[in-house]
Amino acid sequence: MKLSEFKFDLPQSLVALYPADRGDSRLMVVNRQTKKIEHKKFSEIIDYFSEGDVMVVNDTKVFPARLYGQKEKTGAKIEVFLLRELNREMRLWDVLVDPARKIRVGNKLYFGDSDLVAEVIDNTTSRGRTIRFLYDGNHDELMRAIDELGETPLPRDIKRKVEDADRERYQTIFAQHVGAVAAPTAGMHFTKVIQRRMEIKGINFAPITLHVGVGTFRQVDVEDLTKHKTDSENYAISEPSTVIINNALDNKKKVCAIGTTSLKALESSVSANNRVKPFVGWTDKFIFPPYDFKISNALLTNFHLPESILLMMTCAFGGHELIMEAYEVAIKEKYKFFSYGDAMLII
Repeated sequence: MKLSEFKFDLPQSLVALYPADRGDSRLMVVNRQTKKIEHKKFSEIIDYFSEGDVMVVNDTKVFPARLYGQKEKTGAKIEVFLLRELNREMRLWDVLVDPARKIRVGNKLYFGDSDLVAEVIDNTTSRGRTIRFLYDGNHDELMRAIDELGETPLPRDIKRKVEDADRERYQTIFAQHVGAVAAPTAGMHFTKVIQRRMEIKGINFAPITLHVGVGTFRQVDVEDLTKHKTDSENYAISEPSTVIINNALDNKKKVCAIGTTSLKALESSVSANNRVKPFVGWTDKFIFPPYDFKISNALLTNFHLPESILLMMTCAFGGHELIMEAYEVAIKEKYKFFSYGDAMLII
């Protein structure tokens, strides 16, 4: 398929600037067999699942990855977006800087009145740099300093200033393992009450971890999708979670990926007999139509931006024609899009 097949006109007013109260989002339900589209409240998701079904949730935790530093001597304000830790002992990080033209190897950056200083030691891309934090404390203390100084890394398409409330809201109730620079947004719709109601009904939760990278939002700039390369993301699927998921598959139950990140992790760890296997490592899997999914048979996801890799993955799962039709309906019915927007369940 071509990039242009994922283009549509999205009014800016439909990109959610703030989230609904947790659990109160709208839910569009798309049935792949009947082609029926239903309009529900998110709390009604429980009606579509029964005993033995599984929700595969991403338990990554977003950290405040956007820092603002001052360049030594000039005092110029520089945004430093932490992408990933490269070496814990040496305190090396892969980052994006803005404005990049001002930042060269050897430059030092100071962060407010804190003891945190970073030295640029390599250029990786036009905006990419490798930095080394110069800090006396241990790793936990360094992460606490970053947590205090950093800002919640809301995507740029949410065109407003970051607020204190975002620190809690741009996070799922499942968040456990620090490492994401973007939230697995489908999981943000769940409340503890909805989760408990599902568990009482006999629906199981299988946590997996995929640390979402900024590449999730990277623009696709090739018309031929086979030529697009995605960034690698670190993920882990535990033995207990594989047992829960594989039992559901063996018993012909629903396995619902909560978000495209969970979907990507599951499809990156498929065994020869089409079951999920325990894994710790990296994936750069790029899923677009046509694609034969081996593990998930249901998907909960948000409404994505035009020409995004997340829309492509959703279309691969739900069928290009049906999902693009559902998006037309969503725009007409004024569903909210993107990270803080409404939810779509594909069954």
